[in-house]
Amino acid sequence: MSDVIDAAVAALSGKLSDGFSGVAKFVIEGEGAIMVDGSGVRAGDEAADVTLTADTETFQGMMDGSVNPTAAFMQGKLAVDGDMGLAMQLGAVLA
Repeated sequence: MSDVIDAAVAALSGKLSDGFSGVAKFVIEGEGAIMVDGSGVRAGDEAADVTLTADTETFQGMMDGSVNPTAAFMQGKLAVDGDMGLAMQLGAVLA
């Protein structure tokens, strides 16, 4: 597992300490994937209700607060596939 994935799991775990009502997958291009669900955050690449895909720089910016997830989506830096409502819930947590 990459250092980027390890750091992302830790960062998302802090932001989503109460878990998440759906199943989401963050794909970090060239690094791997992270699963978020009711049991927490972990590295993995499983089926999900919504998949969010970004490059490493965009994802790290969302984690540290320097990149707004909605702005990243509107600029084409964050791709969303699946349940847009769940994506919006995640965006609200990350913003």
